Amino acid sequence: MNIASAPKPVSDLLSPEASQAAATGVLTVDLDAIVANWRKLEKMAVPAECAGVIKANAYGCGLAPVASALAGAGCKTFFVATLDEARAARAALPQAAIYVLDSFFQNCGDAYAKINARPVIGDLNELAEWDVFCRRSGWEGGAGIHIDTGMNRLGLTITEAQGIIPRINAGDHGITLVMSHLACAEALHHPQNARQLATFREIASLFSGVPASLANSSGVFLGAQFQFDLVRPGAALYGINPTPEADNPMQGVVDLKARIVQLRSIDKGETVGYGGTWTARRPTKLAIVSAGYADGYFRAGGSNDGTRGAEVIVAGKRCPIAGRVSMDLIAVDITDLEKNAARRGHMATLIGEGITVDELAHHFGTIGYEVLTSLGPRYTRVYKGGAAAGAVAQPAAAATSPATAAS
Repeated sequence: MNIASAPKPVSDLLSPEASQAAATGVLTVDLDAIVANWRKLEKMAVPAECAGVIKANAYGCGLAPVASALAGAGCKTFFVATLDEARAARAALPQAAIYVLDSFFQNCGDAYAKINARPVIGDLNELAEWDVFCRRSGWEGGAGIHIDTGMNRLGLTITEAQGIIPRINAGDHGITLVMSHLACAEALHHPQNARQLATFREIASLFSGVPASLANSSGVFLGAQFQFDLVRPGAALYGINPTPEADNPMQGVVDLKARIVQLRSIDKGETVGYGGTWTARRPTKLAIVSAGYADGYFRAGGSNDGTRGAEVIVAGKRCPIAGRVSMDLIAVDITDLEKNAARRGHMATLIGEGITVDELAHHFGTIGYEVLTSLGPRYTRVYKGGAAAGAVAQPAAAATSPATAAS
C-alpha cells in the first residue's frame, strides 16, 4: 500500500471524547505533576538554574505538551538527544535555549543554525568541525562542551579539555556551557560520585566565565556541591524515583489503562498463554486485556508455575498476570473478584492506583526509564493539567538564564 494513501488511525477521525471511548489503551499524562516535580527540583537547586531534559519524546510523555508546560512554569533551558528532537522542541519553545547532547557533524551545522539549537561538543573532531562551520557561516549561536569525568561514554578527556583552555582564555570562544555526566548518582554513597565531583570542579574552574553543569536527576539529591550553575533533571520530572535507596520524593506522572476485551473461565489444570507455562490450580476466571509487549508492556512481566509476575488493577483490586505476556494481550487472573466486578469493555490499570513505574520496572527486570520510553504508539494520549486540560493527543512521530548569559 502506498504510505500516502494509508488509512488514518481511528482516533484521528473521532472527537477527543469518542477517541478515548474507542481506545483499547489510554495513557494519561499529568502535566501539573511534571511541573510540580520541576518546581521541587528548582527549589532544591537554588541558586542554580533548573533545566528540563525532554529527550526521547519527553521520556515517552510527549515532547510538545511537556515542553510547553515546563516553559510556562519558567523553565528556560532544555536538553534533547538528537537534531530531530531539537526541531520538535523548537516548534514548542520559540525562546528557550535548546542543547543537543548526541554529537555534532559539520554537515548538520546549517540545521542547527536554522532552529538556533546548541550542539554539545564531546570530541575534538566535533570541535574542529564546529569551528569550521562557525567560521564559514558566521553563526554565533553557541555550544556546550562535554567533558568525560568517569562515565567513559561521550566527552573530551581531561587532557583534551585542558588543551582548549587557552582558547577559552582568549575570549570570543562561543562556549555557553561546560558539562559532565554522573555515572552513579543514584547510589548516594558510591565513591565514583566524589571522584567525578573533584575532577569536574577542577576542570570547570578553568573555563572562566562559562556556566557549569554536572547534576542529573539523582545528582540534584547529592547536595549543593554537585549543582554548580545548572542542573539537568530528566527522569525525576516524569515520576521515576531519583533516590532508589529511599522513598520516591517525586509525584507520579502517568496513568496507563488498557481495555478488557474478553472474559473467560477455565478449569483446574488448564494452561494459559504461549508455552503453557502457567497452570490453573483451581477453576479460574480470566480477563483478557488489550496490551502487550508491542505496547511496551514487557514480556518479562508474565508469570509461570514457579514465578509470580506483575499485577494489574481490575475493579480496584490487584490481580496477577496469568501466563506469558504476548504481543497484543495479557491474561489476568480475576478469580478473587466479586461476581460481575469486571466486565468486558472495562479498563484495567497497568500503571497507577498504587502501581508505579518503578514497580513495573522491577517486574520487567529493567529501570523506569525504559518502561516510560517504551510505552507504545497504540495508546491514546490524554493530557491533564496546565493548558492541555482534557486534551487528547496522539504521540509524536517520533528572562536570561545562566546557560544563555554567556552567548
